[in-house]
Amino acid sequence: MKNIESLGDLRGKRVLVRSDFNVPLDGDRITDDGRIKAALPTLQHLVKAGAKVVVMAHLGRPKGQVNPEYSLAPVAKRLGELLGAPVSLAKDTVGEDAKRVVSELEDGQVALLENIRFDPRETSKDEAERQELASELAELADVYVSDGFGVVHRKQASVYDIAKKLPSAAGYLVEKEIKSLSRVTENPERPYTVVLGGSKVSDKLGVIANLLSKADRLLIGGGMAYTFLAAKGYTVGQSLLEEDQIEIVKGYLEKAAENGVELVLPIDILTADRFAADATTKVVAADAIPDDLMGLDIGPATRELFASKIATSKTVAWNGPMGVFEFDAFAGGTRAVAKALSEGDAFSVVGGGDSAAAVRLLGFDENTFSHISTGGGASLELLEGKTLPGIAVLED
Repeated sequence: MKNIESLGDLRGKRVLVRSDFNVPLDGDRITDDGRIKAALPTLQHLVKAGAKVVVMAHLGRPKGQVNPEYSLAPVAKRLGELLGAPVSLAKDTVGEDAKRVVSELEDGQVALLENIRFDPRETSKDEAERQELASELAELADVYVSDGFGVVHRKQASVYDIAKKLPSAAGYLVEKEIKSLSRVTENPERPYTVVLGGSKVSDKLGVIANLLSKADRLLIGGGMAYTFLAAKGYTVGQSLLEEDQIEIVKGYLEKAAENGVELVLPIDILTADRFAADATTKVVAADAIPDDLMGLDIGPATRELFASKIATSKTVAWNGPMGVFEFDAFAGGTRAVAKALSEGDAFSVVGGGDSAAAVRLLGFDENTFSHISTGGGASLELLEGKTLPGIAVLED
């Protein structure tokens, strides 16, 4: 994969950078700027190199329509604060204002194009439409740097098609992500443990199928655990259950046994009488969830069990929370997994999305984990063994 150094001297050149600035907002206030901070090493390098830096990114799902609610204005403001210099925001993506803003850039300055997904061609399934947008983007720049890991699994104009129009390379963030995730997907140091959570089994079918021939153990928590418990013949009360996945999960349990993979399920559950932060809670055995209660977190005995498995591992990949961590009463399982990873000696990768958000929300020092991914979907697809279009195009 080509890196920034392969692009040569960038002084005076217009460098188009695809970043991932899809940050959570409360009104126009950014509640977690982790993705903006993750982009800084690449942008600071380009500024120091004297490039004219043109950044493009998306925010939310505006569905190809201009929607002020999804403007990148708060991102431009925060990015300017972090870089210590103003960041101009174009009022459009490839229109007259974008051309003006780029033409006025001086060496070492940074501009941000408005939300790339305001243009319906960005996510179009029609290759010709995506290429048309990519060609217009290419007119704004001399070289392209791909640094939005959270979107490299998408075949989109600003991720995939643009890389065929300009001399291209991976930014430092994408390079770091691929290097770190390769350590858990290619010849990981063993024992190799994967912790999977989140709400639905159906979201992780491909990942589980792939890991049954790669991992030494799978620890299953979160909402998806109840479909596994049901596959073992247990009743799960009012807990989240995907009945249409039970037969598939039974097959996974059999495959794990055949392959000698230790598939660890919860042994106790923290239940609630309703889905609410102030619900009445009760710890019950995993094989005896009452009909009128719902599981919202793994129980204390399971937390100890999972922590002990993590402690004896050399490599750990974690994707998905163990419970409804947004409610403090049901954050204990996720906190226990994060604590075991942060205190352990294993090479640990936290796969973006909710897992990364939980680490920050629960107040853990990010430096105590080997790597926290910025891309939930992209990291999941790598664990699944898939080829990512936005990475493959940089290897051509």
